[in-house]
Amino acid sequence: MYEQLDTTFSALAHPARRAILTQLRAGEANVTTLAEPYGMSLPAISRHLKVLEGAGLIARTVNGRFHRCRLVPEAANEAGDWLQNHRRFWTDRLDSLADYVDKLNKDSQGDNDE
Repeated sequence: MYEQLDTTFSALAHPARRAILTQLRAGEANVTTLAEPYGMSLPAISRHLKVLEGAGLIARTVNGRFHRCRLVPEAANEAGDWLQNHRRFWTDRLDSLADYVDKLNKDSQGDNDE
């Protein structure tokens, strides 16, 4: 059930891969262009791209020796949904805690008025 989610988060764990995804938000790019900002060798950037491809976050088109990559935003939906559910849970929990602390503070102030 969580295998794809694990793969997605693993792919997102590396800062260079997150930066590559950010680059691809602007549109399709070739591998050389993706490598330039990081001073990475083509084999190094290729390894990162393979991880992103394996997670389904990017798609690669090969035309002879030229490789072009594009973002596949739908692939991050499961991770986004998981994060949103946890955000809601923690927001609700923290709101409940804040209400409880407010109640304690009011009760404490009530004791001081007497």
